[in-house]
Amino acid sequence: MATATERFLDEMLPRQRAAEQAIHNGDAEPRLALWSRTDPVTVFGAKMSSSGWPNLEQMFRKVASWFSDSSEYEFEVIAAGASGDLAYTVGYEHNRVKVDGQPRTYTLRVTHVYRREDDQWRIVHRHGDVLPEDDRPI
Repeated sequence: MATATERFLDEMLPRQRAAEQAIHNGDAEPRLALWSRTDPVTVFGAKMSSSGWPNLEQMFRKVASWFSDSSEYEFEVIAAGASGDLAYTVGYEHNRVKVDGQPRTYTLRVTHVYRREDDQWRIVHRHGDVLPEDDRPI
């Protein structure tokens, strides 16, 4: 029998991976569809941060406009958990894409928090940042 975390990952990860691939091809709509419209919703991004659905919607559309020609996107899950109506993932996003028309390859560390609303998982928080130049402990 699958655990709550396994059921959460089976349901959410394919949709989230597809949405992230889409935003890296300039289409924000699949990402928008995964997010909660109910505050609190927050993003602490590698380049931009905001809170509140109206601000996040506008920010996601702007972010999508930077990207095109995604040739590779992978979300490598390092840790995840689900209990009741809350869940989280921690991992690495590996990207090969054009950013403002220039080819880029990069990896972000990302954390997502999810809330179940009307029997569907919705993202309520994203934190993403670039990897440190050296990986020594702080």
